[in-house]
Amino acid sequence: MKTKKNKRLWLWFDRTLAHDSLRQVVILLVILAAAFVVSMTLLAIFGQDVDNYCAQKNISKWVLPFYLLIDANAFTSIYSDKHIGGWAIFTSCIIYVAGVIIFTGMIISVMTNMIERRVEDHRKGHLHYLESGHYIILGFDDMVPSIITHVFEKDKDAYVLVLSSAETPFVREKLCKSFCREKMKHIIINYGHRVSAESYEDICLESAEQVYVVGNHSKKTHDAINVECVDSICRYLGDPKIKQRPNRITCVFKDLDTYAAFKTSEIFKRVRDLGMEFVPYNFYTGWAKQVFVKREYKDFDNYGVKYYYPCVYGNGITPDDEKYVHLVFVGTTNFAVAFAMEAAHVLHFPNAGKHKTRITFIEKNADTERDEFITRYRHFFEVQSYYYYDLTNNEGKSKKQQGTEEECKEKQGRRDEYVLFTGSDRDFLDVEFEFIKGDVFSKNVQDKLSAWADEHDKKQYLSIFLALSDQRQNFVLGMNMPDAVYDKEIPLFIRQDRSDNFVTNLRNADKKDDKDKLPYNFVDNGVLTTERRNARYANIYPFGMNETAYSADEHSLNRAKLINYLYETANYETYRFSGLLVLDAIPNERIWKDAENYWSELTVALKWSNLYSAYTIRTKLRTLRAMRGLDIEDASSDHQPLSDHEVDVLAEVEHNRWNVEKLLMGFRKAREREDKYAHVEFADKLQMNKKLFIHHEIRPFEELDNISELDREFSRYIPWIMKMTETNDRP
Repeated sequence: MKTKKNKRLWLWFDRTLAHDSLRQVVILLVILAAAFVVSMTLLAIFGQDVDNYCAQKNISKWVLPFYLLIDANAFTSIYSDKHIGGWAIFTSCIIYVAGVIIFTGMIISVMTNMIERRVEDHRKGHLHYLESGHYIILGFDDMVPSIITHVFEKDKDAYVLVLSSAETPFVREKLCKSFCREKMKHIIINYGHRVSAESYEDICLESAEQVYVVGNHSKKTHDAINVECVDSICRYLGDPKIKQRPNRITCVFKDLDTYAAFKTSEIFKRVRDLGMEFVPYNFYTGWAKQVFVKREYKDFDNYGVKYYYPCVYGNGITPDDEKYVHLVFVGTTNFAVAFAMEAAHVLHFPNAGKHKTRITFIEKNADTERDEFITRYRHFFEVQSYYYYDLTNNEGKSKKQQGTEEECKEKQGRRDEYVLFTGSDRDFLDVEFEFIKGDVFSKNVQDKLSAWADEHDKKQYLSIFLALSDQRQNFVLGMNMPDAVYDKEIPLFIRQDRSDNFVTNLRNADKKDDKDKLPYNFVDNGVLTTERRNARYANIYPFGMNETAYSADEHSLNRAKLINYLYETANYETYRFSGLLVLDAIPNERIWKDAENYWSELTVALKWSNLYSAYTIRTKLRTLRAMRGLDIEDASSDHQPLSDHEVDVLAEVEHNRWNVEKLLMGFRKAREREDKYAHVEFADKLQMNKKLFIHHEIRPFEELDNISELDREFSRYIPWIMKMTETNDRP
């Protein structure tokens, strides 16, 4: 037992000594105090000799021990004094030696150790410097550099604190690859766990501007830990003693289904109750917005350099346009599904009565992937039928495996086994899906891609997205598509892991100015004809790079807040907004203040509804420009009032968009027994079903009652929204 007690004593001592430099100093002071007491005791034994020496040298007997401990000349003075006895000299020698050990050895060691420890603590992220006004990132993965870049774009002098359980030197080395030395001075890296309240105290989380809960995408429990982190933040900030809180918490979700759930439910209502805004963010969906909404990506190796994506709908679509938008996704990965969903939300056009936007998936296991996809979005497919084609090669299969010719035919073409409605209540959406079973490298699928490319000029606006999980296959495909894809200049989007350099440099090398385009000669009916073309890879574009993954669209957010403001202040008896003259009479500051207040009280589902409406403003502006005979990038008429015809056209487009949005977000079309339009006498009671995600207005635009006037009002106010959010970005 004695040995154990001694070991426990040493354990306590070692822990105390190793904890921090302050405790080392305290221990040193204790040793000094003990040496002083012992020295006083020993010197007191010699009484008169010591007293006489102190009187002779005019030194206080309380100071003599310190004199002997810290001054090497003190012992020499006593030793040379003839009136001091031998024991006094011996005692003084012991005190002097103790002083040499303590001051020459221990103090230097402690001071050196303190400096080394502080340097080591800084390197390992154990020191904390920021107290307020900083931006906090909890967790670390490849997305973090793009978030830091976003912060610096908003405030070049901002300080960013990264809290991660990864080794701090590793995090610092990764960030040094992305940021110059000057930028790194504004990035603080601390070691800690993102679910620990102790870490929150150290980094002063309550006084930060914004918090980004990132985590690490490589961990299987990424989403669960991030949810736990937000819960921990709420508990910490819910302390009544804390009066200051961040403005916004952005939480990254890896799984598309988890992300979708947070877009429609009030799981983190407590964040709003604490006066903060909660923003869910998904890596894949964020990239889809960059391609379809902002239409830009950044060259991460050249700070400030941006490249622009092409419009997947050409030069804008008018009501009489005979071409439809066709997006082809090779693979059914998270990227493909996320891009398809965002496209369904934002790509709506005024020729939908004749041509629907078509979204095609090509996948070896398209039949099983189709079933999972339809299960995810069952309410959409209760209204809208889909296409299915099997392009697999039957060679090598028995006749029994191939099935009869009739059975094979039955598997092809339009399928409606999930549709629950008839007549005008079915197939009225302006977006449709297609599933093609086949290997993209097979001849059947390659021929299909070539045939679609040949139709690009007359029947469709084709875009191809290579989103396979195997990056090598994406490269091989991107470099070896059918000739028609390159000849017809079909936009070809290639998934990249990190850098965009390969694809961007290849495109820039092959894309020529009009005067530098290459001549292409061919003979048509005996006549030699010459065309000017770009080189082969002039229309390839990268997407999905990890380091440029985060791209917040503040302009769309501001527009969404104004859209909500218009609906909050609308007169629902007349279905009219406040009126432009009334709005012009209100100071802008007051409008924005009220818009922020309305937004803070809004449910998550309604926030996303307004956001999706804001995302489509860019598309609608291009529609207006096309209808007015302007170039697609000509913004000169964006603030002009809309004609009645333009209002009617965009109102129907808006309702078509709204139909798809509600169905994809989990609402369903009312059945006959639930439909207020079918049972007008019970309309008030049936309307209450909306809280159960049953919506009565999911129907063709022409079958709406007076509520359709709100779609017209919204379209009429697009110029006002643009004026209020005037920016230099590409709308």
